[in-house]
Formats: sequence, structure tokens, C-alpha cells
Amino acid sequence: MPHALTALLSSLLMLVPIPAHLLAHAAQAVQLPKPQSTAQVLFVGDMMFDRSVRTKVDEKGGNYIFSCVDPLLYLQDLVVGNLEGPITDEPSVSASSTPGDENNFTFTFPPRTAQLLYDHNIRVVNIGNNHIYNFGVAGVRSTVKYLSDAGVRSFGDPIHASTDDEDVYGVPLAFINYNQFVGTGSASTTLQQIAAARAQGKIPVVFTHWGEEYLPATDREKDLAHRFIDAGAEIVIGTHPHVVQEHEIYKGKYIYYSLGNFIFDQYWDESVSNGLTLEVRFDQNGVTSVKEIPVQLDRDRRTCEVS
Repeated sequence: MPHALTALLSSLLMLVPIPAHLLAHAAQAVQLPKPQSTAQVLFVGDMMFDRSVRTKVDEKGGNYIFSCVDPLLYLQDLVVGNLEGPITDEPSVSASSTPGDENNFTFTFPPRTAQLLYDHNIRVVNIGNNHIYNFGVAGVRSTVKYLSDAGVRSFGDPIHASTDDEDVYGVPLAFINYNQFVGTGSASTTLQQIAAARAQGKIPVVFTHWGEEYLPATDREKDLAHRFIDAGAEIVIGTHPHVVQEHEIYKGKYIYYSLGNFIFDQYWDESVSNGLTLEVRFDQNGVTSVKEIPVQLDRDRRTCEVS
């Protein structure tokens, strides 16, 4: 490593203590120049920051729940995931609930969640899901504002059917949502957004919230995924079922029907406590490779990469 860069890292280490394994990754990143017009993006599944995850963060701090998976997150150019609920100032009703009662499925995440995501390199999130309206339209707007203020971009806002365009090292990505649970005609909207992105020279990445919880992919999921690819989607990645569903290659394009959980407090079966992340490499023509990286949700509320 050049002497000047070594000195810079040493100075930063004196100001902010950095774990040795993260410093090693930083040194590696400095030594290896980033190729132009390539991007490495990690896609993760459902993230929920209420209930017992919230109480664990209150107890040990937000960095704790990411501490085991941070080396994976920090190696990416960008991390994208599904934020399974709104960020509001409202008090939690699920943190003190019991499994099965109505409040157990009503989520609100504290405002600190937005900065927590940013600090762990999760810089783009989908908010088009079945929990985003748990605290109404005000909750949706609050979520978008808190995320934006922290530097986290979002897409799938059901009020505006928002998309998010990102230029990642010269690779023009367009993140587009399909949400089975909120609004009507969203499939046609998604198809239109895919076509518009392609017409603008962007690479459409469709991130969906669909299907049946804890079950394999449905025929409707498969039909929609194929329609999205036919319309020009480069890759289709799904969330919501809380289990990892099957994947396929259709017309040379990858479809992952569900990544399962990433940050969640479900442990009753291996199918819900094991999730999948995807390390996808893009160039200006589209996807060049996909690497599957399994993760495990531990009862201490941390998520860890599976070796």
C-alpha cells in the first residue's frame, strides 16, 4: 500500500477505532483499483426493526445486530434490501405484544433506523410492501423523509409509485418495485416503468414483494416474473414469503422468487432463520455474475454470513 494511504488509514484509526477485520478489507479495497463501469451490488431480504429486534437494539445498540455480517456489507459498492415497515416517531405497539395478537404484526421503526442503515452500507431500500401502511399515509411520508435525511434512497413508495435511479461506477441501474399487497394495477405500472427505464438506457432491476408466506413460489409469481423479463427487466428479486424460494434463469435472466429474511426475529424453523443474499455484478450491458451467499439469523438477533 502506498505510504500516503497507509498514513491516512492510520490517522483515521486514531480518530475512530475500526475492527481489525474491517481495516483489512479497507486496505484491500485501497490496493485494488475499481474497474470502470462495473458495480457489485448486494441484495438482501426482509428487514424488520421492531418487536424483539427493537428491544435488542435498545439494549446493545444498533451496530450489534449487524456486527457479524458487516464484513460482507462493507465489501459492496451498494447494498439493497426490503425495509419491512415504516419509520415514524410513533411508539412501538409490537415490542410489548405477544405472538399471534394483532399488535404483533403492526410495525414502526424508530427514526435512528435510517442512519443505522446508512452506517452499514445499506443505501437503497424498497418500501413497497405489505407493512408500509401500518401507520398510514403519514407513516409512508415519514419513512421517506427519515431515509432521505440520512442519505438512504428508497423506491416503491405506494403513494407515488417511486423508482430509484443509481449510477454506480458508471453502471446506470433503475430500481423498480412490484407490490402485490398495496394499490391496484401495480403490475401494469411496473411493466411501464421497466420499459421506460430501458428506453432511457438504464438497467431495470425489479425488486418485488409478493407470494404466500412460508410456501414455495406461486404460479402468479412465476407468470409476473416472466412478464417483467419480457418487458426488459435485467433481474427479478423477490421478498415477503420469509423463506428462500426457488430461482430460475428465464431467457438468460436471473429470477430469485424470495430471498427470505435478513433482519428479523423468526426462529421456529430453519426455513425462516436462514436467508439468502445475492452478490450481483453488473457492467453497462447488464448482469455479469450472481453469487449466492447464505445468511443465518441467530437468536441473539444478529445476522451472520454462513461459511
